[in-house]
Amino acid sequence: MFACVGESKSLTAAAERLGLSASAVSKAISRLEEELGQRLINRTTRKITLTEEGATFLDRCRQILIEIEDAETTIAQARAIPRGRLRVQMPIGFGRIVVAPALADFAKRYPELVLDVELSDRIMDIANEGKDAAVRIGDLRDSRVIARRLCELHFVTCASPEYLAKHGVPKIPEDLVNHQCLGYLIPQTGQYRDWLYKKKDGTEFIHSVSGGLNINNAESLLDVTISGAGVAMMATFVVADAVRAGKLQIVLHEYVAVGPTVSVVYLPNKRMSPRVRAFVDFLTSLVPASPPWDRILTPPDINVVVKTKSSGRAKAGGSR
Repeated sequence: MFACVGESKSLTAAAERLGLSASAVSKAISRLEEELGQRLINRTTRKITLTEEGATFLDRCRQILIEIEDAETTIAQARAIPRGRLRVQMPIGFGRIVVAPALADFAKRYPELVLDVELSDRIMDIANEGKDAAVRIGDLRDSRVIARRLCELHFVTCASPEYLAKHGVPKIPEDLVNHQCLGYLIPQTGQYRDWLYKKKDGTEFIHSVSGGLNINNAESLLDVTISGAGVAMMATFVVADAVRAGKLQIVLHEYVAVGPTVSVVYLPNKRMSPRVRAFVDFLTSLVPASPPWDRILTPPDINVVVKTKSSGRAKAGGSR
């Protein structure tokens, strides 16, 4: 009950979720505070806030509930068959390239399951938008969800052989100022993703991309790069096939970008449904910690890494 109150920051919302009256919830929390000898929440006419002790207690409560859920699920999974409707959401590029090709096998494995997949780069509130699970790339801002790490993304700088033959091969990040750089337009913010390089001496070089051609879709960015429009920084899962086929060439090998983490998230539930568990297990099997698309990274023991930034317009270099 306290976890519901702490997560919703509202006695009324917690009561509705629990099927109780707000008065009953309030009295129960008061009894809990009396037993602990600590005030856990601050009540006002408008809202509820957690005290420092309350925030600490909430974190421990969440862990306890998760462990209970895992224990119950382990027992229930022995007999449960995934069935019913499963609603999931995932980013367009990752869903289209990595997950979608394997969905036919997943559907055959669970014939009593109806899978509704939404491909969207919008960050959804799965609790309020009726989703059972979602694939997330980057920081997880929703503390209500449980996350299972799948892998880390890596980025490479690449261009078509035709473009490089005509314009030359950049040897260091500073050379990019003399190239047509193709920007990735972040759908959620409307900003361009900066290219952040970390040199061997520890200094950083930020290449702010705002060229003549910028796209908010990874596959479309791949297409224009293959066509010779310029240099792009893209995730290895996007470019792997094109690199193997010789359609793209990786440059700046020493500056492979370590990107964000990919996770599958779902809401905590005392009895996690077999269909959600089946989907989570499917993704963890499909996407190993060292995914096959990262094999295009050379040399294999890169000791200079960079991290991509999702916002900001630092001016360490420009692009045409």
